[in-house]
Amino acid sequence: MIGIIDYGLGNIRAFANIYHELDLPYRFVTGSEDFDQLSHIILPGVGSFDSAMEALERNDLCDALHTAVFETEIPILGVCVGMQVMAKASEEGEKEGLGWFDTKVIKIDSTKSAPTPHMGWNKVRQMKSVSLFEGINQDSEFYFLHSYAFQTDCDGVVALASYSHDIGVVLQKKNIVGIQCHPEKSHSAGTKVLENFAKLY
Repeated sequence: MIGIIDYGLGNIRAFANIYHELDLPYRFVTGSEDFDQLSHIILPGVGSFDSAMEALERNDLCDALHTAVFETEIPILGVCVGMQVMAKASEEGEKEGLGWFDTKVIKIDSTKSAPTPHMGWNKVRQMKSVSLFEGINQDSEFYFLHSYAFQTDCDGVVALASYSHDIGVVLQKKNIVGIQCHPEKSHSAGTKVLENFAKLY
C-alpha cells in the first residue's frame, strides 16, 4: 500500500490518479495512525520550506516519518519541497529540516537567461544507474517549479539538471529518495518514475 502524505501541500490527487491508472493500491495519510501496512510513502510538497515543516509538525507527522524511514525502513519519495525538507535546513527559511541529508538547500543563481523560479521542462541527466530511472532515457525531460535546490556535491546525488548552474535533482540514500521535479506533472517519464518507485524493495 502506497501512502500519500496529505498535509495540505502538494497535488495529492495527481499522484492518486496515476497510481489508480497503474492499478496500484494507495491511500492518503493524514496522521501517524495511517502508517500501518504501508509499503511505500510519497511526501509531496508545494510552497516554502518553513510552511512544509510547520505543516508536518502541526499534523504530528515528523516522528511517524522518522520511525517509518529508519526503523521500519519503508521506501520514501520526497517530491519538490517534500525532497527539500529532507535536508538539515534551507536558505529559504528559518526552521530545521528532517535532517536525512547532511546538507543545506541553497537558492538557485538567477540570471537573465535563467531566472527564478526555475519553471518548466528541463532535461534530467542521470549520473548513476538507479532503479528509479529504469526504462527512462538519459536526458528525458521533467517539469520543474522551484527556486531552491540541492548542491551537486551533496551525498546521495544521482541525477542533475542544468539551469543557471548544475543542481542536484535526484537523491537516493538507501530507502530515502528525493526528486526535485514533479513526476506527477511530467507525463510518461514521470509516470514511469512513480511506477518504478512503487517497485523499490
